[in-house]
Amino acid sequence: MKAYEVQEPSSDYSGVVEVERDRPEPAANEALVEMRAASINYRDLAIAHEDLVYPGAELPVVPLCDGAGEVVAVGDDVERLSEGDRVATPFAPDWVDGPVTPEKVARTTGGNVDGTLAEYATFPADSLAELPENLSCEQGATLTCAGLTAWRELMEAGDLTADETVLALGTGGVSTFALQFATMQGADVFVTSSSDAKLERARELGATWTLNYEETPEWGDAVQEEVGGVDHVIEVGGPGTLQQSIEAATFDGYVHLIGVLSGPEGQVHPGPILQKALTVKGSMGVGSRAMFDRMNSAIEAAALEPVIDRTFGFEEDEVREAYRYVDEGAHQGKVVISLE
Repeated sequence: MKAYEVQEPSSDYSGVVEVERDRPEPAANEALVEMRAASINYRDLAIAHEDLVYPGAELPVVPLCDGAGEVVAVGDDVERLSEGDRVATPFAPDWVDGPVTPEKVARTTGGNVDGTLAEYATFPADSLAELPENLSCEQGATLTCAGLTAWRELMEAGDLTADETVLALGTGGVSTFALQFATMQGADVFVTSSSDAKLERARELGATWTLNYEETPEWGDAVQEEVGGVDHVIEVGGPGTLQQSIEAATFDGYVHLIGVLSGPEGQVHPGPILQKALTVKGSMGVGSRAMFDRMNSAIEAAALEPVIDRTFGFEEDEVREAYRYVDEGAHQGKVVISLE
């Protein structure tokens, strides 16, 4: 079968290489999935780029955790899935339910176990979530990392309610899903970006307020002036933006620390955290399959559709171009690779 491996980190993603592998056979507790689509997250860039670091990655590896496809075979002990079921792949295949533990997130799809950028892949059957009926496989392939992270932070950990406010930094995958889920819940959302065109699209998706952070570098104060602080901040920038996010949060607010897109270096003054009794919580392991199931039920009930910026093909030049396109940061929502 055709697959891709990250064989070595590189600056231009030339280390993402097409290979020929044997089609895997499912173990007794596994399902074999014919992959139909996959999508790229920032963590996938960190695994494949020589200037970035992703803890725990083991090369060579079939990359990407995001994916969707059809079950074509199951092991002898599998009861909850059968041939023909449409499923989404897991980020942490050992985290099925319950609270997160180091053991449950020790293995990560596309990090230290083979991922979704292959024609066929096996996964523990209990780790696979059934796709919402209203989504195609391309749409379903966007859910695993960005979608579930946003859902877990706002809906499961944050217990978001309709009278609350959310600040989503940027318009990438996690932030766009956060905008959609918060809007679905009836909350008001503030979105930042350096692109006026992206901010206009965010308003079309339901954002109540938007702000260009290049025009307003002290955007934390601007959010305070506009809405008196927000209840939840989806913080994907890391140290480079965290201080502003803390400034933007209201008293007893929640800063969900998810990414480090602005780089790992920076300083944060703890005073406002104490003065405003803030909760600043790191997000680890994305989410369990049980959370994935609850998210998918909500997506289906609300007829929510993920935002796909662009879809690439399965040829080697297109796969590498997809990596580079995500790296450029021009996308809004998710970037998908179609295997069909």
